[in-house]
Amino acid sequence: MGHHPIYREETRARWYRPFSVCVDLLAAALPVAATIVEVREPHPLRLAAIAALLWPLIGVVSKRYTFWAWGDGGGLRAVVRDWLVLVGALATLRVVCGLDSVPAEAFTALIPALVLTGLCQKVIHRHLLRARREARALRHVVVVGEPPTVDAVVEQLAQRTDHEYVIVGACPVGEGEVRSGVPVCVRLPCEEPGTPEADAVAVLGAADQLAVDLVFVAPGRHMSGERVRRLSWTLHDRGRSLVVLPGIVDVARRRVRLTSAAGLTLLHITPPPQRGAHTLAKAAVDRMGALVLIVLLSPLLLGLALAVRFGSPGPVLYRQTRVGWNMTQFVMWKFRTMVVDADRLKIGLEAENENDGHMFKMRRDPRVTPVGRVLRRFSLDELPQLFNILFGHMSLVGPRPPLPEEVVHYDGTEMRRLRVKPGLTGLWQVSGRSDLSWRETVALDLRYVDNWSLAGDMNVMARTVRAVLDGQGAY
Repeated sequence: MGHHPIYREETRARWYRPFSVCVDLLAAALPVAATIVEVREPHPLRLAAIAALLWPLIGVVSKRYTFWAWGDGGGLRAVVRDWLVLVGALATLRVVCGLDSVPAEAFTALIPALVLTGLCQKVIHRHLLRARREARALRHVVVVGEPPTVDAVVEQLAQRTDHEYVIVGACPVGEGEVRSGVPVCVRLPCEEPGTPEADAVAVLGAADQLAVDLVFVAPGRHMSGERVRRLSWTLHDRGRSLVVLPGIVDVARRRVRLTSAAGLTLLHITPPPQRGAHTLAKAAVDRMGALVLIVLLSPLLLGLALAVRFGSPGPVLYRQTRVGWNMTQFVMWKFRTMVVDADRLKIGLEAENENDGHMFKMRRDPRVTPVGRVLRRFSLDELPQLFNILFGHMSLVGPRPPLPEEVVHYDGTEMRRLRVKPGLTGLWQVSGRSDLSWRETVALDLRYVDNWSLAGDMNVMARTVRAVLDGQGAY
């Protein structure tokens, strides 16, 4: 009998799809109808009905109402793309029907569809993430692959809780030890079995026993492409879904393109943007953003400068040499939060370092002044770096700039942090700051370096406001 597993999130959140469709219908119909009545165009209800039906229809065609679209968090980009299709489709229909050109009011009436649908996608995405973090809305998975690969997959998935997969069992290839603690259901031989269905029978038995939704397969030396293909035949014939793990990590989906040639499946990975329009736009946003923030925050900057000046003896600004893009050194400015001879006192505190990497961090650093603790709590000491951004040393978003003595100890992987300009804020700041381990910090920075985009920068800056107000990990 074929087995057709149902997504666990589908059974627990059946309201996602009807709620989303209803929002789309109302968001397109009501504003369009009201606007057409206002401008006294003929057949207002008919035109509103066409707009209302087209909007969810475009969503169905683009698969915007699927659980993986809501769960991946990439729905907003799809909404903008679909909205542009809607505008073009309605304009084309008007021309075909012999109506006048699209009035400005009619175009404006379509904006609520974009805004409300985007908000709806965001609400559903956040609800789904919360459900996953509470161990709901999950898909149970069994992993097939060589033991080290199985351990690597389990470790990678265990690092985050914003995905839908939980590993409940493994079918290792060979006799190697599975160190991750995942239950071993059955072992597959290293050599390809004589009968094509031997692998599938073993894997299906494990899948049925654990009631899993998916089978993950990691190709390797003993799990060839042909062997994976034969396994997929039987799994698909029995109604089981199979996911092939290519082995790459932290690559944004927009950088991946799938093609085929001569029967081979090819995975193209676009390099991160290093030059061109995207980088020019980022530089322009950085400098204009820094200039606007300096003007808007000038009263606050003056007040903080006075607080530092009268809070403890010493200069207002602390100047420190940091390493930036492509190993270029520059002087970074901060409001002084420590006593004047803090650098000299650091030598005696090395044994108290609470960071497991190259950075020096202490929760209760005795060198920090009372005013400095407040500034650090809300990251206000970093605001003078807006001038570093204005002068081109830094960016609004990016990895934090390291000290030269830290860079001396970097390995090849850590050096990749310096492939982009350092930032005033970044994934490190919005993900826990000093509470993160060095390994987690490097992983976040590399994820940014490899996958940065202007939209991603805007998202980080929005999350920074919440992280600053929360103050967690700031010391």
